[in-house]
Amino acid sequence: MIKQQLSQKLLQKLSPQQIQFIKLLQLNTLNFQERVDEELLENPALESGKEEDDIQSDEQEDMDYSSEELDISDYMNDDDGGVQLSGDYNSNDEEKEFMPVVYFSSFRERLMEQISGLIHLDQDELLADQIIGTLDDDGYLRRPLTSIKNDLLFTQNVQTTTEDLQRILTLIQGLEPAGVGARDLKECILLQIERRQLSGNNPVYKLAYKIIHEMMDDFSKKHYNRILKKFDISEDYLKEALDFIAKLNPKPAQSGAEGAINKDYIIPDFIVKESYGKLDVSLNSKNAPELKISRSYSETLKSYEASKEKSASQKDAVQYIKQKLDGAKWFIDSVKQRQNTLLMTMNKIVEIQHDFFTSGDETDLKPMILKDIANAIQMDISTISRVASSKYVETDFGMFLLKDFFTEGITTGSGTEVSNREVKKILKDAIDAEDKSKPLTDEALKKILHEKGYPIARRTVAKYREQLNLPVARLRKEL
Repeated sequence: MIKQQLSQKLLQKLSPQQIQFIKLLQLNTLNFQERVDEELLENPALESGKEEDDIQSDEQEDMDYSSEELDISDYMNDDDGGVQLSGDYNSNDEEKEFMPVVYFSSFRERLMEQISGLIHLDQDELLADQIIGTLDDDGYLRRPLTSIKNDLLFTQNVQTTTEDLQRILTLIQGLEPAGVGARDLKECILLQIERRQLSGNNPVYKLAYKIIHEMMDDFSKKHYNRILKKFDISEDYLKEALDFIAKLNPKPAQSGAEGAINKDYIIPDFIVKESYGKLDVSLNSKNAPELKISRSYSETLKSYEASKEKSASQKDAVQYIKQKLDGAKWFIDSVKQRQNTLLMTMNKIVEIQHDFFTSGDETDLKPMILKDIANAIQMDISTISRVASSKYVETDFGMFLLKDFFTEGITTGSGTEVSNREVKKILKDAIDAEDKSKPLTDEALKKILHEKGYPIARRTVAKYREQLNLPVARLRKEL
């Protein structure tokens, strides 16, 4: 017999507006700007700020027009006092200019330009385009040629052979930068050594080639004694070869302009500057775009609403316009909510990490976790996590990832709680200053920290060392 019973469940369900806000919140400045542009294209009821001529014209007609100005609340039930949103955070017009982003052609475009002078058949150009398009961002070709052959057959109905693909790949591997098109690190280094060998008959180049070609595994594990024994050479001669290899680039495609743009052209989401002893926090102006409801759309809705007789097509038009106006209003509200949340979070971070923002010394960072900020501004931890994700702040001391300000706390021998960044800095300084012929083990590093008043375990030392991307002692050893 089937039994029926009632039960109550408390579920949290996000509205479409909340989902939209959450998605906007986690975007950095560049992606947010792209999202705003996308919304402006998709929703004709949403418009960006006025043109210069329109602003001047409106200023002249302001007194005459004010009595007729549209009140969207008649249609939108808007009670927040208006929907035009502008960048109120920087009153100076010069500060509203977007940070310049320099354009660099991609390494794939540069490769196609180079190879165009080496091939003359349309089929070869197509193969080259396919291979170059398959390269990873670091310049490696990690997809097998047989798979590329199948890609061409199934997606472009082009029949070729792995031999033809290898012929084109060999041409690509002869282009700049040296090492591009390699299928693994070993081939990448060998390609660069071969390029150097063309410039002169240097015995160091030959030794370096033999080491990588014949003893790559021993080289990567720094088993130098085996290499010395294998080639019967002196330590000084080996050191010359190792120094030469160390100058080669393991990621050839990131050595030029594109690598520079990743490092030097980061767009900050926040700006924190000290002025007359006070820290000023502001948003990048592109986080505060001028958005408004389309006047033509709202006036069209007004005329339809005023019409006594409405046809079916007019009713559909009214429904469509209302939908677009609602979407525009929700988007503007989400953008405004995003701005407020970003500023609230950043202001609290600056308040807690005030010493760092005035000194620039990482040892001044205080222990701080997401929960600390969430509790302070009464928001959910997930909200703070989205704010901290992939966002940068520009300070008087350089550019920093927001998430770098969130660190664990460590209790010193005296009972004082400090940020683990302070411990990491001591570790890095110790490793930078070590004798590379006898690098410090994790146990030795632990003793150094203990002497400085940080009683942490060896496994914690290993964890922090790995977070600093520093290898174990054996792999740091140099001749």
